[in-house]
Amino acid sequence: MKITLDTNFLVSATQWDYSVAHKLLLKLIETNVQIFTTKDILQEFSEVLERDFKYAADEAANIVEKVMSFVVLIETTSKVNAVHDDPDDNTILECALDSGSQYILTYDHHLLKLKEYKNIQIIKPEVARAIF
Repeated sequence: MKITLDTNFLVSATQWDYSVAHKLLLKLIETNVQIFTTKDILQEFSEVLERDFKYAADEAANIVEKVMSFVVLIETTSKVNAVHDDPDDNTILECALDSGSQYILTYDHHLLKLKEYKNIQIIKPEVARAIF
């Protein structure tokens, strides 16, 4: 199984120990699901941690480093323009496409509105819990 996580999933999974995203992430790691990300996704994650959670840059870097221990970092070559309302979300689709992910796990309403992109299911963690 191959999965791409978006930034808001990572935030929820790392900032709230009892969140659905956190519990699901632990299960994904325990069952050796391949989890993919990119430098751009991790950069946005770090920026959100600093901006919204008031982490210092070195604290955010430590959290990103922990995430790096269970994800596969890839470089994307695809260019996607499927999310017009928030073009930054296209990086999530590019990662999923180039990694061969079957699922994108997200809370982002722009991505969820698509429901599917080129046979990649876009779902909330609450839905994923029933699948995995």
